[in-house]
Amino acid sequence: MTDTILALTNVQKSFGRTAIIRGLDLAVRRGERHAIIGPNGAGKSTTFHLISGRLRPTGGDIHLNGERIDGLSPSLISRRGLSRSFQITSLFPQLSVFENLRCAVLWSQGTGYSFWRPIASLACVRERTIEVLELIGLAHRRDVPASTLSYAEQRALEIGMAVAGGAEVILLDEPTAGMSASETVQAVALIRKATAGRTLLVVEHDMGVVFDLADRISVLVYGQVIATDTPDNVRGNAAVREAYLGDLH
Repeated sequence: MTDTILALTNVQKSFGRTAIIRGLDLAVRRGERHAIIGPNGAGKSTTFHLISGRLRPTGGDIHLNGERIDGLSPSLISRRGLSRSFQITSLFPQLSVFENLRCAVLWSQGTGYSFWRPIASLACVRERTIEVLELIGLAHRRDVPASTLSYAEQRALEIGMAVAGGAEVILLDEPTAGMSASETVQAVALIRKATAGRTLLVVEHDMGVVFDLADRISVLVYGQVIATDTPDNVRGNAAVREAYLGDLH
């Protein structure tokens, strides 16, 4: 039997009378890199909000590692092993690169601030933060404010924050948006390295990135998945080409 780590079954989401997600079924396998593609307004970001707990479904259910998570808060879902980055940069701009990553590590562990136990004294937190700094190639920038990083560096830091807590499932929303061709190549290499051994679910508009990175692709149109398959099979799917891809070679 296929080892499904994340499953959405007949998930629905409406805002008033407007249905955005219309009976979405999705199964993500443990350890795979799975991309969601679709035209603007298809419901991709809404799907991510539903999975990560920022929105509650109108109907259907979502399971992570066999346990139902729809209706749980984002913090509880995170501590059950799912982490995400956002389409819009969401860093703490005045904190250093090191401090941003340390916050992500602390959050994943449920560790709070305490006057009798300084954060700097938590050896395991410091070690994990340094490990992620090296992983994302920002060790040389550890003490600079996040606001001074280049756009590509900020996106790398966001990826680092998403993986810092050791989550099994990583959700990345438009990780290469706004990047140059050379920056995109570097970002894809970083994503491969940073998510190795984990499950990756990514929303991405750049089809070059999608077909290079993903093991499987799900095509979302009007709030429903119309196809899930390997990149080659999706590329050749007539219904997908008509609905979204067009004349893709």
